[in-house]
Amino acid sequence: MQSLKLQGEVIASGLQFPEGPVALPDGSVLVVEIAGGRLLRVSPDRRVSVVATLGGGPNGAALGPDGQCYVCNNGGFSWRTEDGFTRPIGPATDYAGGSIQRVDVETGAVTTLYTHCDGVSLHGPNDIVFDAHGGFWFTDFGKTFEDRILRGAVYYARADGSAIRRAAHPVLTPNGIGLSPDGHTLYVSETETSRLWSYAIEAPGVLTQEPWPSPCGGRLVHGLPGYQRFDSLAVEQGGNICVATLVRGGISVFSPSGQWLEFHEAPEGYCTNICFGGADLRTAYITLSGYGQLLAVPWPRAGLVL
Repeated sequence: MQSLKLQGEVIASGLQFPEGPVALPDGSVLVVEIAGGRLLRVSPDRRVSVVATLGGGPNGAALGPDGQCYVCNNGGFSWRTEDGFTRPIGPATDYAGGSIQRVDVETGAVTTLYTHCDGVSLHGPNDIVFDAHGGFWFTDFGKTFEDRILRGAVYYARADGSAIRRAAHPVLTPNGIGLSPDGHTLYVSETETSRLWSYAIEAPGVLTQEPWPSPCGGRLVHGLPGYQRFDSLAVEQGGNICVATLVRGGISVFSPSGQWLEFHEAPEGYCTNICFGGADLRTAYITLSGYGQLLAVPWPRAGLVL
């Protein structure tokens, strides 16, 4: 495993726990503020503007085939800030469940698409990726309380709000989600186990389930030793999976076969998300959430769009 340091520029700061970066064709970047409850746009000249106020806890985001932004809203957290460093410490006092929201990036209009699946409330939608069929996969992290954990799941939904189905359950704190370049494999990272899982996709919304002793129906790609925590992920054009890694802080890069190839060390422990943009898709936009920064880093290989 090669150890590197992230060498890039801070293109936005003072953000309220940013996550879910989305690179736009015009060179700007959308980013959510989980603590601020907003969707922001960082322009190429580094101006920050508000696209929409979403409330709750907007988490992962992706552009749909209609050009609108689809947001996983986890329902909100409570927060602690010490010496300028912010971290979540539990559900918001007014937490009432999570949702999937659609945002018109031109007008800021917000539509709530899903709050339940088969009558069961979404606990904490976290990260999202669109497929070639126009639907999207998303993780529901679950919700952690002082005395209990609501277990999470992987879902598939239609962008028009017409259908949602649970594809894998239970999954313990599923976070990042991404597709292989050919669209045949779904990757899911688990936060508290620092495990990366893969699922073969049989059809839109249908995953092959590995038998017991797999605890979630997935195939284990890799699990980090020691105390680490996985956050969101992105996939390179060559198939490598780039997973934001908490505690140590950085981006862990794995091959599809499970080899740990690289670790790109970040300047803080809450390195939470990565997406690819730029003309050649070789700029990585990385959220450093604890200190509220968005980082732009030259990446050694081209990535996939969300």
